Amino acid sequence: MVTRMQLGENARIALATLRENKMRSFLAVLGVVIGVTALVSVCAIMVGLDHRIRTSLNEFGTNVLFISKFGVFTGSLTPEERVRKPLTLDDALAIRELCPSVSQVSADIFPRMGSRLRVINARYRGKEVSNVSFYGTLPTDAEVTNARLAKGRFFSEAENLHRTDVAVLGYDLADGLFGIEDPLGKTIMVGGVAYVVVGVMERHKGQLFGSDEGDRGVRVPFRSYRKHDPTADEVSISALVIPERMADAEDEVRGLLRRRRNVPYNKPDNFGISSPQQIADQFRQITASIALLIALIASIGLLIGGVGVMNIMLMSVTQRTREIGVRKAIGARRRDIIWQFLTEAIALTGTGGLIGVLISVGISLLLNALLPSLPSRVPLWGVALGVGVSMSVGLFFGMYPAVKAARLDPVDSLRYE
Repeated sequence: MVTRMQLGENARIALATLRENKMRSFLAVLGVVIGVTALVSVCAIMVGLDHRIRTSLNEFGTNVLFISKFGVFTGSLTPEERVRKPLTLDDALAIRELCPSVSQVSADIFPRMGSRLRVINARYRGKEVSNVSFYGTLPTDAEVTNARLAKGRFFSEAENLHRTDVAVLGYDLADGLFGIEDPLGKTIMVGGVAYVVVGVMERHKGQLFGSDEGDRGVRVPFRSYRKHDPTADEVSISALVIPERMADAEDEVRGLLRRRRNVPYNKPDNFGISSPQQIADQFRQITASIALLIALIASIGLLIGGVGVMNIMLMSVTQRTREIGVRKAIGARRRDIIWQFLTEAIALTGTGGLIGVLISVGISLLLNALLPSLPSRVPLWGVALGVGVSMSVGLFFGMYPAVKAARLDPVDSLRYE
């Protein structure tokens, strides 16, 4: 067995060799650096996105069902999906009345896809904010989506029924339009219509799919929105479920909508139902597939780095043949020689792994500063993975040169010039 003292001595020799041949060592592990950088950077982005999506969904609460014309993460639309009829306000009201496991329902309305852009501009006096998310919703939206107000109030059922032009603003939008001025009671122009501000939402802790629509949004009463845009008929529904009854609620909603939308028993749903957990799981599956693909690409860099390490170690064996002969002549065993060269190979690739991790941390910080919509968080297990993989590369590709060095004949080695 190799003692701790021997390992320490081997490590010192390995590091001294690296210092003596800096450029050669760097070129040998360049592939490892690139591979580890790619691997850890992908882990950081995937972890950051996963944290963002879960934080966003948790703001809605865990007992909410999202019902829409399409499912979440829908790719290219099929011919059947292109002609699907939208959900309606009556569908939302039917869910509230006829699904025992649902305690409350909200519905959002916005223009049909392809009819016009959903995001428009909001203006107050001389100030204007572009790319505003503007939609109508029910007064129950605050309860269903667990929305919290920073100031003011949400609009009432009476204001919705009477189509009153009032609005609740997202935090960033209110800050952009009013600054330190109190927005409550002020009139803003959105889409050419004047709305009186009655409330401001708290800032979101996380943004769904990297979007900041919630903080840059204008919510108005459902019927007020439809009054000014009668052609708008795209409706999405959110249903607040009684705790511990999520599965029952999903079955009840699915059965009700299939009947209301006349879906034959042998046909699939022509609508989508998702819970926060399902959305998070689907998102994780997608990101896991992307991460696997990029990890395979990163492995090519590690393979190239491993071959480079093997070459430099074989060269080192040739250059240090006399040294190996001397070590054997004074009693070094084969395993001592093997561990000496393996330690050097592991130190070489381990150093490359550390450099890759440091570069990944720098990339992560840069992404967070320049692209807040692409969150990145380097996890501790990602650091351990990067260093561990790099050292494993050194162990694997350093084995052949180490065994070759250990098998050298001491007499021939001492004669080597």
